[in-house]
Amino acid sequence: MPLKALQIPTADGPADAFAAFPDQGGRHPGVLMYMDGFGIRPVLREMARELAGHGYYVLVPHVFHRHGPAPVIELPEHIGEADRIALVARLMPLIGAHTDERVLSDADAYLGFLSGRPEVAPGPVAVTGYCFGGLLAMRTASAHPGQVAAVAGFHGPVGGAGPEGLHGLLAGITAEVHLGHAESDLTPEALGELNQALRAAGVDHTSEIYPGTVHGFTMSDTDAFDPAALQRHWDRLLPLLGRTLARS
Repeated sequence: MPLKALQIPTADGPADAFAAFPDQGGRHPGVLMYMDGFGIRPVLREMARELAGHGYYVLVPHVFHRHGPAPVIELPEHIGEADRIALVARLMPLIGAHTDERVLSDADAYLGFLSGRPEVAPGPVAVTGYCFGGLLAMRTASAHPGQVAAVAGFHGPVGGAGPEGLHGLLAGITAEVHLGHAESDLTPEALGELNQALRAAGVDHTSEIYPGTVHGFTMSDTDAFDPAALQRHWDRLLPLLGRTLARS
């Protein structure tokens, strides 16, 4: 699948990004894919190309664009547990600086960019995200109920804001939702509370713990990677997109 480097105009300057899309031409349903905390790197390009191969135009923005072009920090080819601790310590200030105001401003820009691409079919889009990108995906869906038909988050801190924060997050969502949680991130009791909040908000959803997983299980360049869980992620994501996004 072709990859194309892009610049997306935002309120705070251009955000570098890339898109993956089918090579046969035509117009394809749009998917906004939010990176995990480690940022844009080869594994995300591989995942975007995999998704594009199923007939989607996949846009992956550099969320930390206010701090410079990707990569903001250099990453090893493989992120081991010792690397993770040091890298997370450097990345947390960037994540903390990505306020709700910035999230929503950027989401407007990303979705506006998608809707204006000649390769993207008219109609609603999907949003997916990994790690804190899963939370960004949910916030984007909440702010754009008429434009986002499906949202998926994997090993994301969706329930981390507590009941009040969760209520605000879910209030505007009309999209169908899938959340795939790491076993190390969420207890069964916390999953029950999250799912009760989703039901109370009237959100059409599936939300489950992927057995035996730790945070980051989709990312093949980390020690957290779980091939079976990555496949489970595709087995949930692809049918979700297939039933919610219209094809031209």
